[in-house]
Amino acid sequence: MDDHLELPDDLVLDISGLVKNYHGVRPLRLERLRIGHGEQMAVVGLDAPAAEMLTTLVTAAALPDTGTIRVFGQTTADIANQEQWLAVVDRLGLVTDRAALLDDLTVAQNIALPLTLDIDAIVDSARHRVETLATEVGLPRAAWDRPVGSLDGEARLRARLARAVALDPGLLLLEHPTAQVARSAVTRLARELQSMAERRAIAMLVLTTDEALLREATWRVMDWDAARGTLRERGRSWLSWGRP
Repeated sequence: MDDHLELPDDLVLDISGLVKNYHGVRPLRLERLRIGHGEQMAVVGLDAPAAEMLTTLVTAAALPDTGTIRVFGQTTADIANQEQWLAVVDRLGLVTDRAALLDDLTVAQNIALPLTLDIDAIVDSARHRVETLATEVGLPRAAWDRPVGSLDGEARLRARLARAVALDPGLLLLEHPTAQVARSAVTRLARELQSMAERRAIAMLVLTTDEALLREATWRVMDWDAARGTLRERGRSWLSWGRP
């Protein structure tokens, strides 16, 4: 990684020597992962349980058995109270199927959840923000007042993405985002996700096994070795070869 990212103040996520037993075939191991401000990275090879556990660790909902995780400079093991925990979590945007959408509520109401408690009658200021977010993530106007339960996988992903960026997080973490998305939509989604991250200058960590998603990315792509916990970066020759 570039030398300037060796400075702790320039890192949004710094994982070192991580080992976590989580009832998988083997413990989750990650020797070193560093993401700087505004950097987009994909890590390939974590299955759904391993990705879930890594997300749980990054959000400080669990602690590693060994090793250190720093998020925005805060060591997760040193978080002492709910106030400190919220200060970290509020700067994370999570896109995961485990972050439940409320199927009986509309798309607009689901996006509004981080912004206001009054989702039955969204006030004008919040409504404007909701519509801006929905537009940014590519949700058509016709979908805004539809129940989320009526949406396909692609639209549900877009709704999750809008909600994840609603509070302008410093790090966007996506767990297998295209698992429920039609193959024909993945290329377009990858390009739009990359464009949004660059426009917002937001750091992004994508946990995926979707090679179609990666072919459109100019993110750093790292292959994870489950046994050793090491990451190996794919060269730019792979990127050039992979694109149509």
